Parts: sequence; structure tokens; C-alpha cells
Amino acid sequence: MEFEEFASTRSRRLFQIAYLMCGDWHQAQDLVQNTLAKMFTVWGRLRRGRDEPGLDAYARKVLLRMYLSHKRLRRSGEIVSAELPEQAAGHPTTDLRLTLVAALAQLPPRNRAVVVLRYLEDHSVEAVAELLEVSPGAVKSLSTRSLAKLREILGHDRELLLRP
Repeated sequence: MEFEEFASTRSRRLFQIAYLMCGDWHQAQDLVQNTLAKMFTVWGRLRRGRDEPGLDAYARKVLLRMYLSHKRLRRSGEIVSAELPEQAAGHPTTDLRLTLVAALAQLPPRNRAVVVLRYLEDHSVEAVAELLEVSPGAVKSLSTRSLAKLREILGHDRELLLRP
């Protein structure tokens, strides 16, 4: 597989993962672009040593590391406000998606990464532990605390999540 083909077929999914982790459209684009740029510089070596699932895993690991290092290096640009802005009435699926993204944005970066990788990307505890370079027990603990925090944040909106 050539790099151009890999980038064009994987960039959308990488963007989805990045957006769910950081909650910012532009930052997600930057993370994907920087991930692909890093991969391009070592593509020959990567392609020889890995199959397609291995390349995907490598891309996710680079993306995750860039996201976490970005969060460590920069302070949040968010402005805390006592009142929430008015939201336009939209399609229920859109509202649910926005509610989930807003709830994820309130989690610390590592917790958000664990939730995205475990429950949205459907990776095993061991795979997430390897990506984050922590023990499986730490992933389980982060998952439990993150889900409890999401339940607390979502409050009455949890009923939306349980509807078919």
C-alpha cells in the first residue's frame, strides 16, 4: 500500500477519533495532519515491517501521543461560563451527538482517550493499555471513573442514550 492510498482511506477515521478526543474541529484536523506527516517521514520502514492493521494501530498510537502531548504543553483555550448558551433545536441524533461530545470534553485528556478507544473504537483493555503505556488495571480504573463522571455530567440526558 502506498502512503497516498493509506492517507486518503484512513484520514476520515483518524479525524473522527481525534475530534472525539479533543472536541475541537481545527485541532482534530491539525492532529490528523501532523500524524500523517510523521508517518510519511518513516513510511518506507513502516510499510516493510507492518501489515494494514499494524499501520492503523501505529497511526492511532501516533495520534494519541500527539493529542496527549499537546494537552500537556498547552493550556485550554476554553472560557468558563456560569450560563450555557442557547442551543438551537435540531435533529435528535444531532442533539445526542452534540451532548456526548460536550460531555466527553469535560473529561481529562487521558480519561477521554480511554473512553474513545475502549467504547467508541472498541479496543480491548490490553490494547488501550499498550497504546497509553499503562497497566490494564489502570485502564480499567480510568474507564470506571470516566463512565461514572459521564453519568454525572449527562444526568437526565442519560435517558436519551438508552432509547433505541
